[in-house]
Amino acid sequence: MKNSLTYAIVSCVIFLVIGCQSGSTQESPWTKATLLFEDNGTENWQQKWMLDGLQSQVINSKEGMELIAGLEHGNDSSHTVLWTKQAFEGNISIEYDYTRTDTATRCVNILYFHAEGKGGTDHPKDISLWNDKRKIPSMRTYFDNMNTYHISYAAFAANEYSGENDYIRLRRYNPNKDGLKGTDVPDDYFNTGLFKPGVTYHVEIIKYNNIIEMHVQNKKDTSDYSVCKWDASLFPLYDSGRIGLRHMYTRSARYKNFKVWKLN
Repeated sequence: MKNSLTYAIVSCVIFLVIGCQSGSTQESPWTKATLLFEDNGTENWQQKWMLDGLQSQVINSKEGMELIAGLEHGNDSSHTVLWTKQAFEGNISIEYDYTRTDTATRCVNILYFHAEGKGGTDHPKDISLWNDKRKIPSMRTYFDNMNTYHISYAAFAANEYSGENDYIRLRRYNPNKDGLKGTDVPDDYFNTGLFKPGVTYHVEIIKYNNIIEMHVQNKKDTSDYSVCKWDASLFPLYDSGRIGLRHMYTRSARYKNFKVWKLN
């Protein structure tokens, strides 16, 4: 506990100074202990995943698993979320190869993790018990009714695209509050230049107590590498639940070699 607390303090100081950085070599206090989940993306997705969204598609091929949202911008039924059937607890690492297959200039991709319902008869913790309520996956259905972490990436403002104004943002939902207000974990990172269409990146998300990191590596260019770090200790801890891949309307990407590890 003492070592974890020391690391959290040090990470918070570093994070406040440098935030999302390139080429980080800082030694980490965790190790990958047990492989909890694995999907190379080439087999039938329905074996390990469940889908929200009436207009979305999932296509498996030798290249991986492509998740395609609906084409109608502004229509909530064109959103999509692909959830792991398996839930996970404690400190975890999530890693996968990610390739944008769209050339969109607005809307976002989101990674949900440790996602559970807020509880009660209508929205029990096990979200598979209310899949029918997410056939039209409007954002409000999620942030009003789920406890989860959320990372936006390959993300663009709705109408302000200039070629490089992407951002990466961590949120921690609180379904007892007013929508997304107060869910933003400092800081947001803008103009990263990452996630170019057609380029494959290896993405790794670390959730270790209240410290969350996102590592992004261009698989063909070792110099194109960034690490984003957040300290979420000011927010209540989420420590169990499913992982979800969300594409807002018009967005699509391919996933391969998806793995989840338990961390020690």
